Amino acid sequence: MPVRVLSVNHGPSVPGGVFDEAVQAADHVLERWSVPDGTKPDSAESYGAVMVFGGSMHPDQDDRFGWLASEEEFLRDVLSARIPVFGVCLGAQMLARAAGGTVKRASDPEIGWLDVSLTPAGASDSVLRELPPTATVFQWHHYTFEIPPGGTELARSEACTQAFRLADQPAWGIQFHAEVTLPMVTAWAEEDPDELPMSPAELRVESERAIERSNAQGRALADAFLREASG
Repeated sequence: MPVRVLSVNHGPSVPGGVFDEAVQAADHVLERWSVPDGTKPDSAESYGAVMVFGGSMHPDQDDRFGWLASEEEFLRDVLSARIPVFGVCLGAQMLARAAGGTVKRASDPEIGWLDVSLTPAGASDSVLRELPPTATVFQWHHYTFEIPPGGTELARSEACTQAFRLADQPAWGIQFHAEVTLPMVTAWAEEDPDELPMSPAELRVESERAIERSNAQGRALADAFLREASG
């Protein structure tokens, strides 16, 4: 049965990537909400699933981005209504924040193609088990989250928790960018080259090698989430 899916983004260069593609390929109804535009989505209960993606802002910068509070309020409504929700990077941090978790600056930023490993809970999770035990994924973050109360860690890297699920909720968050496409990586490198621990050219070469497998993993995660949402 087709599901009405809301794809939440925080700017034109940070769309839903292969997750949005998976929604359309499965003939679900895709709608987009760009939070910084100041518009409002319909009520949480009107959606069958919600996906929340990344952004260059940080999850505690309410003084600079006043709309973060309205996004948190919407995500609280999503959780209260038990709407299936999947957060990526900033989206995962905002989901953790809405669920009562703490967001904070990571001890070390992770930028580039890096490995994450599933925990035993992740290996048996209905969504995260689509990943191999250790997956090479794209990272670009300076902040992280503590697992919200009652949540379960599903994946981690040497630096921090990389995925969680909320207890008894169809709610997942991942820190890494499983949605990313090669044009998105290129755009981010052009926007913020000074943040890279390598040259943009080196990142492009590595991304060209890694992107096909990453996109396959991302579509598998999105498909598994959508199966959960469609019941």
